[in-house]
Amino acid sequence: MARDQTAAAPDAARQAQLRRFVRPVQEFIDTESSGGVVLVAAALLALVWANSPWSGAYHDLLEFPLVIDLGIFRVGAPLHFWVNDVAMVIFFFLVGMEIKRELVVGELRTLRRVVVPLSAALGGMLVPLGLFLLVARGADASAGWGVPMATDIAFALGVVALLGPRVSTQLKVLLLAAAIFDDLGAVLVIAVFYTDVVEVGPLLIGLALLGLVPVLNRLGVRPVTSYVFAGVAAWAAVLKSGVHPTVVGVVLGLLTPWRSWYSSADFSGVAERTLDYLRAHPGSPASVNGHDQRTEALLVLSEISRETVAPLDRLEHELHPWVAFAIVPVFAWANAGVSLSGGVVGDALGSSLTWAIAAGLVLGKPIGLITGYAVAVRWGGERPGGVTWHGVLGIGMLAGIGFTIALFVTDLAYGDPALLTQAKVGILAASLVSGAAGYLTLLGMRGSRRDPSSPSLSD
Repeated sequence: MARDQTAAAPDAARQAQLRRFVRPVQEFIDTESSGGVVLVAAALLALVWANSPWSGAYHDLLEFPLVIDLGIFRVGAPLHFWVNDVAMVIFFFLVGMEIKRELVVGELRTLRRVVVPLSAALGGMLVPLGLFLLVARGADASAGWGVPMATDIAFALGVVALLGPRVSTQLKVLLLAAAIFDDLGAVLVIAVFYTDVVEVGPLLIGLALLGLVPVLNRLGVRPVTSYVFAGVAAWAAVLKSGVHPTVVGVVLGLLTPWRSWYSSADFSGVAERTLDYLRAHPGSPASVNGHDQRTEALLVLSEISRETVAPLDRLEHELHPWVAFAIVPVFAWANAGVSLSGGVVGDALGSSLTWAIAAGLVLGKPIGLITGYAVAVRWGGERPGGVTWHGVLGIGMLAGIGFTIALFVTDLAYGDPALLTQAKVGILAASLVSGAAGYLTLLGMRGSRRDPSSPSLSD
């Protein structure tokens, strides 16, 4: 009996470690999947509104001027700027934190594990790029070569959610990890290739302010307002430099501490002393002094419990709903409103740009992702358990849903309204085809069988 209990102890510890990884992933997937529904609704609203008799109001609202004047720094720009260049910084901040979490405590914490989704993501970026340049004709159209490189995580996971147990957790994690690397690649492309003129002075100031963040953390500065101030100042400096300010979001995400201020042992000690005090003084305090002591004890417990959670985990948890249900849907609403009247669809169908984007997303993504995955596994990468080639093909097709980042890069790449419209038509059509193809491919899979040694997501 004792021997059985001893043998069960390591197994219980292993189960606890697996749950530590599975639960955050499941929470992320659930939030992004639900957010995908809101994202679709926002995109449809934009399309309907832009093609209605009230389309003028839609465009007027996007051009509505908003001004922030702090004396030493003034920004005056239309609403579209505040959505794309300000609110989306928070989206990229979340992307940066997701990348860091996966690298330090998640599925990508070892080289053999990280090489498979990284290779798949690289293939899923390079092959679409090659197909795009092969199909697109003319220097103006070719400027959008970065458009088909990234994957919309919310849309892709939203489709996966419709399939239930047919898609294993390991396959979802592979899709999630590859999409995160896609987003990181897109950010690098934006920073390096979609910046026209760089002013060195403001850029150096921005870098110095970003470098201040780990210094503040090392000095033990805890108020979030200090980091927010440094981040906003860095954003303003980088904006002034000419580099797209969303890069600041990713860097701040990567700099977010993943270790908590207090250990679990510290929390347990304070919690035990506080509970002992509350048990010794039940009910309402008989005096003001007693009331103050109880309040102080509870405030200390509340504070230390908050700071026992790592800033990375806490900020991810707090920002996910805002990003999934507000920022990304508003971005979709502000960028998916394409007028399809006046021969726009016919022009798009006759445009090499539209077909280049479609080829990159619909064909390039699955071909590139499968090729990258195969190369990594062939050369020693750790193949995720239970992931079949059928499943890799399915998520490769879903990776062709480029929507959010594709629209974002499109807005940076094209100043010509005609090219901008043709690119958006290509993105919307390709994302729809990729989503349907990925869904039907994964629908043909057998329901995933649970490994008895693996923890259930509901455990």
